[in-house]
Amino acid sequence: MAETFSLRSASEADFPEIKALIRQVRINPTGLDWHRFTVAVNEGGGMIACGQLKRVSGELTELASLAVRPAYRHHGIARALIEHLLVDAPRPVYLTCRSGLRGLYEKFGFRALGTDDMPAYYRRLQRLAGLLMELARRGETLLVMKLG
Repeated sequence: MAETFSLRSASEADFPEIKALIRQVRINPTGLDWHRFTVAVNEGGGMIACGQLKRVSGELTELASLAVRPAYRHHGIARALIEHLLVDAPRPVYLTCRSGLRGLYEKFGFRALGTDDMPAYYRRLQRLAGLLMELARRGETLLVMKLG
């Protein structure tokens, strides 16, 4: 059964729930600003997903903080959020993700970057994340991907 949802700009009242969802799905909790978020809400108005476009390192645009509540996954919500956020986003757009999510983002035209092709900000981030992921023994690496 397809889940009925709608997208809207986040409000300040959404911020505690955005932070809680980011923690729940265990993604990077830094750089969260409710002004930049789009949220997906179910028919009852409950927030079921979120995502943001943010500026990093001064001039880079990043698709970030994409999170969908586990019970709502595989209903096209992440796809709708990504498409919505990318419509007017200046290119190029970067993102970081676990290597297991590569296929999802490739569907939107993102391509994984080699270390030599990454802006310096992402090279530093990848080194740090690599150490943390190795310590956590997740068996995955951090990908830096680019669209445009």
